[in-house]
Amino acid sequence: MRSTATPTTDPSGADAPLWRAAAAFRLLTVIYAVGFHLVVYQQYDATLVSHVLVAVVVLWSGVSVVAAVTPAVRPAIVVADQVVTLGLIVSTVTVAGPDWRRDHQVLPTTIWVAGAVVAAALLGGPRIGVASALTLTVAIALVRGTLDADLWRDSTGPILVSVGLALGLAARIARSARARLDEAVALAAATAERERLAREVHDGVLQVLALVNRRGRELGGPAAELGTLAAEQERALRDLLSGSVSRVTGDGSRTDLTADVRAAVGPTVTVAAPSDPVTVAADVGREVVAAVVAAVDNAHRHAPGAAVYVSVEDDAGTVVVGVRDDGPGVDPERLAAARDEGRLGVAASIVGRLEALGGRAEVISAPGEGTEWELTVPNPRSR
Repeated sequence: MRSTATPTTDPSGADAPLWRAAAAFRLLTVIYAVGFHLVVYQQYDATLVSHVLVAVVVLWSGVSVVAAVTPAVRPAIVVADQVVTLGLIVSTVTVAGPDWRRDHQVLPTTIWVAGAVVAAALLGGPRIGVASALTLTVAIALVRGTLDADLWRDSTGPILVSVGLALGLAARIARSARARLDEAVALAAATAERERLAREVHDGVLQVLALVNRRGRELGGPAAELGTLAAEQERALRDLLSGSVSRVTGDGSRTDLTADVRAAVGPTVTVAAPSDPVTVAADVGREVVAAVVAAVDNAHRHAPGAAVYVSVEDDAGTVVVGVRDDGPGVDPERLAAARDEGRLGVAASIVGRLEALGGRAEVISAPGEGTEWELTVPNPRSR
């Protein structure tokens, strides 16, 4: 059978348009910062130092744009951006006196400072964005000497906080939307693949099983039993292809073990279970069901015509599944000898599966008393 590749998308690119917009914003603000400097630099006390600091603003703006096109270095650049921006704000005290600073913007300008808030919000979400905005707002207020009760009369703080909150929420929504899109694409691909397999299996395996079932009933005797087994496997395969075997919960992490066992063993096996669903982790459920099917098949093989019973119990963090038949049973000494000689056959796969899950599988049997498997597996509750 050919395979169909599942379409994948890159989650890291979910907010790529926002990062490109942030880069364009930074380039526009650096033009404003340079223009502001050309207008006011003659009013500074240290004009040469101001030229150097504005050159740093221009150079760092170019470096920060790299974060928009290189996801691997974004965290480091965004952290450095906060430090550099904070340093440039504080450096205003080296070029201008307190009277000038009170009535003017800091050297890198407020709108250029907003670029660092935007970057922090896109990377870390609304909380990090607001934290960056508050930190830079306090730094600007300290440099200008306006850290007092009238701080919020200036629009600098509210604007920076609003930018951090809005862009942080936008980035979070973009990443969430991409994750849901990925899930939808994967589900659509899985559905298409299942439908394709169903068509191919229907044209081959299912028809053969149906033929074996029909011919077995016609021939009678041992062939009738073979036909019954073929019918059970046909039914199980149809359930699998239709997606009705696994009853998975809404978050996809847990499954109803009782429903899975009933679907896997078929109607000829009696299943006793609590009225409420017995939920286990989805991967645990698959392994337990496989072990149950192996035990049931073993009973059919070694005790033809015997009734088989399966019980499912949920006991405070532990699930116990029993598989019992009323066949002739087997001498315990023969079981022990088979283990010693490495001839445990299907039993080895049952024991191995349960041990891999941190549980255990025990077989109890005696001549004339049937055989019983007890499968025990831990079942921690999800919170």
